[in-house]
Amino acid sequence: MYSTRQRLRMGTPHLLMGTILLVLCPVTSAADEREVLGEALFSDANLSLNRNQSCSTCHDPSVAFSDGRDGDVSGAVSLGDDGLSLGDRNAPTLTYASLIPTFQRGEDGNYVGGFFRDGRAATLIDQLAEPFTNPLEMALPDIAAVVARVQETPSHVSLLENIYGDRVFDTQEGAFQAIRESIAAFEQTARFGPFDSKYDRYLKGEYALTKEEELGRVFFFSQLTNCHRCHLLETKEFTAGETFTNHRYHNIGIPTNTVVREHNGLPSTYTDTGLLQNPAVDDPVVAGQFRVPSLRNVAVTGPYMHNGVFEDLLTVVLYYNRYTLGNPTSQINPETAMPWRPAEVPDTIDYDLLRTGQPISARQARALVAFLKTLTDQRYEALSER
Repeated sequence: MYSTRQRLRMGTPHLLMGTILLVLCPVTSAADEREVLGEALFSDANLSLNRNQSCSTCHDPSVAFSDGRDGDVSGAVSLGDDGLSLGDRNAPTLTYASLIPTFQRGEDGNYVGGFFRDGRAATLIDQLAEPFTNPLEMALPDIAAVVARVQETPSHVSLLENIYGDRVFDTQEGAFQAIRESIAAFEQTARFGPFDSKYDRYLKGEYALTKEEELGRVFFFSQLTNCHRCHLLETKEFTAGETFTNHRYHNIGIPTNTVVREHNGLPSTYTDTGLLQNPAVDDPVVAGQFRVPSLRNVAVTGPYMHNGVFEDLLTVVLYYNRYTLGNPTSQINPETAMPWRPAEVPDTIDYDLLRTGQPISARQARALVAFLKTLTDQRYEALSER
């Protein structure tokens, strides 16, 4: 099994071949050129301080644009460019991320959308401004350094000038904006959101769900569970293009990932308050809330929750089951054989949400997992079957 970095190194000739093909078969529009450039920038490890980390390192195309590295923390959070620094939150998949709405506060007073786990980047373009200069990620000192690294690659320069004009490098801010727009164009291609999973094919009559998958589907969409309350954008079933998230924020009582904290150097007094760390938010009632993620490709993008504290998808289902009223089961974390640890932010847990629904059996929990696996894009189905 090759590491992500080994795969990236082996992929370099393919990128070069792509450049050759581009010369032989010119793209026909600025939009196409922008996507080609965006993919090249996304995969360029030169755009980090030590020239060994790209966007695709933490968002690996081979594992649904999530981070497949272990990092001595079971993959819960990502290693930085220096090979030592660790973040505190799990890197989410970028599949279907371009469909996340702009961060805003709805008429009901609840927050929705935005990028990162706390929505602190309002849009996809805003999100792309941070990783290059984040000291825990690609660690370049400033945007001028990012632009300078881009200018080291003649094909990047040529495409940027073709798309944005000869004066694209006149200002650092303008060049950096063009770089981010190009990567965003790539992230909005069908490669990131093909809607071709078994569930999508089932909706088209092209796939027959197994008995277990069908049972899981029934439970997911029924009033017996509360899955649909957060993990449906539309209120009705059989909706094509469903992203399986309402993009809202909740505190569901997730415990601290103590293994990560032991490795990343944060003090024992540190508390991740989630949405409250968004500079646009100052209401303490939202402490501990995190944006509801899409369930697309969830079976192949573990570990789970905002801090990667759970390794197995079945554990996540059982974690939710523990909250249902009158439920004597699911009170033990199967990964530790111990009771679930207390919430990192206990005072604002949304018990009204979590206690909705009825307890489910072990068989029904497994069926839910089987259904969730049907939300895997076709190109990643082999991963979900391991």
